[in-house]
Amino acid sequence: MTIETVFSAIERAGLAARGAFRLAQSERTGTLADLQTIVLVGVAGRRGWDAYAASPEARDSVDDPLDRFSRRVIDALGAELGAKALYPFGGPPHWPFQQWARRAEPVHTSPIGVLIHPTYGLWHSYRGALAFVAALEVPPLEASQSPCDSCRERRCLSACPVEAFSVDGYDVAACAAHLRSVAGGDCMTGGCLARRACPVGAEHRHAPEQAAFTMGAFLRARDIGKS
Repeated sequence: MTIETVFSAIERAGLAARGAFRLAQSERTGTLADLQTIVLVGVAGRRGWDAYAASPEARDSVDDPLDRFSRRVIDALGAELGAKALYPFGGPPHWPFQQWARRAEPVHTSPIGVLIHPTYGLWHSYRGALAFVAALEVPPLEASQSPCDSCRERRCLSACPVEAFSVDGYDVAACAAHLRSVAGGDCMTGGCLARRACPVGAEHRHAPEQAAFTMGAFLRARDIGKS
């Protein structure tokens, strides 16, 4: 088994291979005790989204369609490749996907808190991971500079109509209230204005159906949190 074999299987399944890294010995405890290599799986631009959009989960009107699609596809990849499937949702356990991402790809924290990718900008996500017993040979992660470091305008911090993003953090309540209002229609149908203000990876911005799904999922998660 090689890392290239794993990446190819992920891409054939319609998802995006999002890099890999080796666990440190100190991390190999509990569920991870017998595992050595983590390969991240996700969506990058439309890579991954198109497979979901064509799936039965996208059309069956049952709750959590993207999570169910992700479990079905990544569980199948795990069975095919002899790996354990791990997810950023449905915990506990709650796996540190944001930390893992920084070890697998050249991503950095943006001013609005979302990880920024040098190619895909803010238009990507992690849907799961494949954990292997074998110590696979993974490509070295080269040191990189965040594209935000050379961005003087930082339009992402000023584009939000309700100023939900600032150097102090993210005002989730203000964002959600805006999205529920008539004035939030543009964000709901076109995607977050703060993310859209970023020039990095602009060609990978969400199309209307992907944007509407993402924003709707965000609001549903807030509603669940209140119940």
